[in-house]
Amino acid sequence: MTAPRDTTTRLAHDVQSAFGLLTRLPAPRTDRHRADAAWVWPLVGAVVGGLSATVGWAALTLGLPTGLAAAMMLATHAMVTGALHEDGLADTADGLFGGWTRERRLEIMKDSHIGSYGTLALLLVTLAKWSALGVLLDAGAYGAIIAAAAISRAAMAMVMAWLPNARASGLSQSVGRPSVRAVLVAAALALMIAAPLGPGALVMAGAVMAAGYLVARLALARIGGQTGDILGAGQQLAELAALAAATALLH
Repeated sequence: MTAPRDTTTRLAHDVQSAFGLLTRLPAPRTDRHRADAAWVWPLVGAVVGGLSATVGWAALTLGLPTGLAAAMMLATHAMVTGALHEDGLADTADGLFGGWTRERRLEIMKDSHIGSYGTLALLLVTLAKWSALGVLLDAGAYGAIIAAAAISRAAMAMVMAWLPNARASGLSQSVGRPSVRAVLVAAALALMIAAPLGPGALVMAGAVMAAGYLVARLALARIGGQTGDILGAGQQLAELAALAAATALLH
């Protein structure tokens, strides 16, 4: 039987690991990241989304236009996370669509340079998120913004657990693959965060699952599994899907 102190220590380490891995927030750092800490990822998303939503609210309160407020939210998200997921989106687009073989695709994804596909992916996804955030800001739907950030991190955990590692090295491989229990807890936590939205939470969750599934299927077909870049791309597209669903629900 696990002692209460051991359980508390493990939970604290999971929270520390999750925030240290996915954000640049000032917090105690650890080099020992565990995949089973993925259950905390939706909480990380809620904090990141909450900070972004606060910036958007403050910008509107100061009388700034909605478009500028939405841009400030995107900038906040990128600064808090170190643009980790945006980098994954660009590398994934370059690799999956710029290479003719599995080996070449993985090689391109590892290259720090950004190509045409990556540039277009960043521009289009960022533009789409900016547009959706503007609509949600005008409606005062801050809860949906926070929920989208949380649920999209749960999608990352699902993709990570479902797909094998495409490489024998790299950050994703070193972290490992989360257990089914960790993924289920992540999903439950994400739904709890989104619960105040009512039935809309399920609609957003469905959109996130569809986006995550499509990214996973494409990665499996093109490179035979997942990498850290694939997970980052999955988060970005899942968050966009959730934001788009939320804007649709407003109408």
